[in-house]
Amino acid sequence: MGLNEGVNTFVDADGKPRLLRNEHINMGLAVDVGKADGSRTLVVPVLRDADRFSFAEIEQQVRYFAKAAEEGTLSLADIKGGTFTITNGGVFGSLLSTPILNPPQVGILGLHAIKDRPVAVNGQVVIRPMMYIALTYDHRLIDGSEAVRFLVKIKELIEDPGALLVD
Repeated sequence: MGLNEGVNTFVDADGKPRLLRNEHINMGLAVDVGKADGSRTLVVPVLRDADRFSFAEIEQQVRYFAKAAEEGTLSLADIKGGTFTITNGGVFGSLLSTPILNPPQVGILGLHAIKDRPVAVNGQVVIRPMMYIALTYDHRLIDGSEAVRFLVKIKELIEDPGALLVD
């Protein structure tokens, strides 16, 4: 299963749960921004064709979105058309949360804080950095086994990021 299959589908315009695949990954990236009253909110600009970008290009675009969001210069076009979203509550110290879907998207991946935890390794208790990841998905289009396989693949890529460089 490629990372753009299953979780990169959507509900059709009539709201019917039909499996429609997106041609590319238009990744929504949740960005925390300040409001005029001093409170904070999230906006979700969209990195179009994210599957075609290098890591450096993605990082550049994330920086641009963060700056534009903080300055209030994101356009409506910048926040429309996402096919899948990533949110990172870990930057606030969150250990686990349940991200909320933004229809017609059928999936959102939540990343959380990395904390040292005791784990068993070869029969010994050792301290390792651990991070919980959560996937909220529309069960009408993604079944539980596909969701778990997706999460396992994400886990493997986080543990071995070099694998992303090998096609």
